[in-house]
Order: sequence, then structure tokens, then C-alpha cells
Amino acid sequence: MYSVVKAEEKIRVSPALAKRDIGEAIKEVLKEKYEGKLIRDLGLVVKIIDANPISKGIVVSGDPNIYFTTEFDMITFTIDVNEVYKGVIKDVMDFGAFVIIGPIEALLHISQISKDRFSVNKKDRILEGVNGKKLKKGDIIFAKASTVSMKGSASNIKISLTMRGEGLGKDEWIKEPKEEKKPEKKEKKEKMESDKRRVK
Repeated sequence: MYSVVKAEEKIRVSPALAKRDIGEAIKEVLKEKYEGKLIRDLGLVVKIIDANPISKGIVVSGDPNIYFTTEFDMITFTIDVNEVYKGVIKDVMDFGAFVIIGPIEALLHISQISKDRFSVNKKDRILEGVNGKKLKKGDIIFAKASTVSMKGSASNIKISLTMRGEGLGKDEWIKEPKEEKKPEKKEKKEKMESDKRRVK
């Protein structure tokens, strides 16, 4: 889930950057510090979208840098356990598929695609089910996050997905009409109940 987070921080601007527009210089420092990084309780910082100094530049004796108290906005992204997300199949492997959800890559293990058994077609790089269903690169899916680990650095993000549930799966699978119960079965059941009453 994407969020816009507002923050305030004292930013150090080097003399080299101070030659530029101060707003742009501060934004450059913030991008270097935060973009692509994980922040506890906020998630992955995707982009710094705005930065404005709210104080005059402060110079400390013996320090060539200039310090500005700055307000800034950043776009963050988080994934929560048991939440359903829309993703795109990035690649198919022997053990399942890698799925892109927002800016994050997650794993859909072959055992979590469906209650039906799936196997990999290595030649065509397709995951095929015994029921005729297929998954390939570029397919859009709806999956639930089963395990989430977003600690340390962005390279250590680990997300596992499942599609074994109601309303999950490839878009076209979800839209498939369910078979209606045949009325003759219902009539047969009623007839059997009537026969049972007569036996008593």
C-alpha cells in the first residue's frame, strides 16, 4: 500500500550542493538518504516528492556544511500479512513465480498457486495446472501476502504470496462463472426424503 508521509529533519547541505537552488539541493540530499531505503514502521521509501526549508541556513564554526531545518513529503510502500494485492508475474521458475507488487518483488511458490497441482513447462516457461489453468510472464494476478519480512535493507525484503483462497488467482480465473446446481439433483433429493417418510 502506498502512503504519503510528512516529516521534518535538519538537513546538511555540502558546499558543492549549496551552489545550486537550495530547495533542489536539499531534495537531492534527502533522495540520497532515503529513496530505496527501509524505514521502521513506514516501509520502503519510493520517492521524495517535496522538500522545503523552514529555517535559514545555519553555519557551524569549523564546519563547511550548511544546515537547514526542512519539511518534506515522501511516498512509502508497505505490504501487510493477509492483505490482498494485485501483481504481475515477472518470471517463472521451477519452484514458482516472481511477482511484482508496486516497487517490491514477491515469491509465489508453486504449491501456493491453487489447491490443484501445478507443474512447470520449462520449454515455454509456463506454470500449468492439471485443470488446464496456466500462469506465464506478464499475467495479472490477485494474491494474499502470507509472510512479510521488511527488516534491514531493501535488498532483504522477503514476501511470500498465496492464491489458495476465495477471490484469488489470475484475473480471468476469478471471473469464470460458477456452475449452477442442476435442478434434477434437488428434485431427486426431495423424492428420497419423501420415500424415507413413507418407510417410517
